[in-house]
Amino acid sequence: MTDQLDEAQLLEESERTASIERVGARLAGRGSIFCQACGEEIEPARRKALPSATRCRDCQQRRENWRRMKGTR
Repeated sequence: MTDQLDEAQLLEESERTASIERVGARLAGRGSIFCQACGEEIEPARRKALPSATRCRDCQQRRENWRRMKGTR
């Protein structure tokens, strides 16, 4: 039982640290390694071309399409 608790605490700490790092990167004007919409990795070429990117190409495209459609109604 203790091993499971230790493992759960380590996982929680790891997730908390990753979350803090993502927020810090956004506040510093840098993007993220992972898409804030789907959680998948943002392609390295996209991160290089657009360092402030917070979404992968597909999720950003969906968002832009949705906003265009919403704006035409």
